[in-house]
Amino acid sequence: MKTRFFTYSLLSLLLTFNSLVQAQEKSIREELQELRERTRRNNEVFNNADTFSYPKHQNNEQSIQRQNISDFDQPVVNIPKNNKWTLEECIQYAISKNINIQQLHLKQKLAEIQVNTAKNSRLPDLNASTVQEWNFGRSQDLSGEFYDLNQSHTNLNAQSLVPVFTGFRIPNQIERTKLDLKAATQDLEKAKEDLSLNITYLFLQVLLNREIYNISVEQMELVSIQVERTVRLVEAGNVARSQLYDIEAQLAKDSVTVVEANNFLELALLDLAQSLELERHTDFDILIPEFEGDIISRYIKSLISPDIIYDNAVNIKPVIKGQEYRVESSVKSMKIAESAFYPQVDFFIGSGRNFFHTYKPSEQISLITHEPIELNPPLSEQFRNYGASMFGFNISVPIFNRFQTRNQVRSAKIDILNQQLILENFKKTLYKEIQMAHKNATAAREKYNASWRAVKAANESFEYARKRYEVGNATVFEFNEARTRLIQSQSEQAQSKYEYILRTKILDFYNGIPIKL
Repeated sequence: MKTRFFTYSLLSLLLTFNSLVQAQEKSIREELQELRERTRRNNEVFNNADTFSYPKHQNNEQSIQRQNISDFDQPVVNIPKNNKWTLEECIQYAISKNINIQQLHLKQKLAEIQVNTAKNSRLPDLNASTVQEWNFGRSQDLSGEFYDLNQSHTNLNAQSLVPVFTGFRIPNQIERTKLDLKAATQDLEKAKEDLSLNITYLFLQVLLNREIYNISVEQMELVSIQVERTVRLVEAGNVARSQLYDIEAQLAKDSVTVVEANNFLELALLDLAQSLELERHTDFDILIPEFEGDIISRYIKSLISPDIIYDNAVNIKPVIKGQEYRVESSVKSMKIAESAFYPQVDFFIGSGRNFFHTYKPSEQISLITHEPIELNPPLSEQFRNYGASMFGFNISVPIFNRFQTRNQVRSAKIDILNQQLILENFKKTLYKEIQMAHKNATAAREKYNASWRAVKAANESFEYARKRYEVGNATVFEFNEARTRLIQSQSEQAQSKYEYILRTKILDFYNGIPIKL
């Protein structure tokens, strides 16, 4: 009866173990799904539909899908049919292809596995073992006589242990792994934000180089027209032939300038294409956005107080949120270390069976019944008679471990202080960056206003010099000097315009506003 009781107890424990595993896996799957859904919603806030979704009117010729990584979804990224990339498409494609972001995806997945492992530590374990041995030689019976005995022995054991009380170590381990998972998620979001800002800078650099190239082409065409007019003036005898030579030399110089400007444009496109991890970028180009109206008025809303931006950024930026989770994780680590001060209680249950087989047995007589002893009974009979079961509690009380636990707790407290200092440093750095970004944006606005006035004045001076040159009242030197001032003013205006746009986008980045032009 006792054997049956322990056998049924062990089977009951196995069934309970199986149901707990299934329930735990279901709970973990639901929680991970909820976490993924929450992360997706956060991404939608950052990757606004107006910012990171592709225009519906664009047709896509082919789709490039990232290589699958186990257990998390991969976005399908489309390449524009005409290879005219918008800023939003560049950002989304770069995020899908960046190696660093893929590695952070894997780190996030590892953190999810750690959560699963910590939760499963509540479950009972189950282990089985077997021993097979053979004995040869002489043995002594109960009467003291020796006889030959060749025998094999098989032992089967199964045991299970359930943690009952661990000094609150397991609950704190679960909470710590959840916080580590949240921190890993914030690290991933930070990498996406940093990459988005870098792509924006490279995109604006392409726009700047394209505008400088257009200015160079326009000026070369203007000089080409002046060459034709100078030829007519020379033929009419109004100017010396030396001025024709000078203006032709200027045209050749402008041709070199156009080639250099085109090279800078191609290099800017190459930098952007490489940042997108494009394997083939021979036909890569961007779609030039339309900057209608006054640039200053269009982006002036971004120039708000640095304190307001900081108050918002400190609550939403991944670098701050991730470190806050690490501070909380360090607190849980201290509680895990403190759990070693408490007694540990485990419940165990086990059962074992022995099976014997005697080779060429010699007859043995029982001293009690005086009847022959059956040396090789059936396996079913051995299963019933040659077994034992047990259960009980294992209590471990810490008394003295050479101050290891105390020092581990002290080290954990120091780590908490260190993580808090790191968080405080991140906040101060963030505030300084916002202050600097605001100052740079303000300076870029003033620079753009000044460059606009400079272009207006240089254009009036050039028009006056051009009219005088066309009637022969100005030399080529005077014409080129006025034209050079105009080109320089136009280039500075283009540079200040895109610098102002970039600085305002940086402020939007800190303020949690999606990047779009």
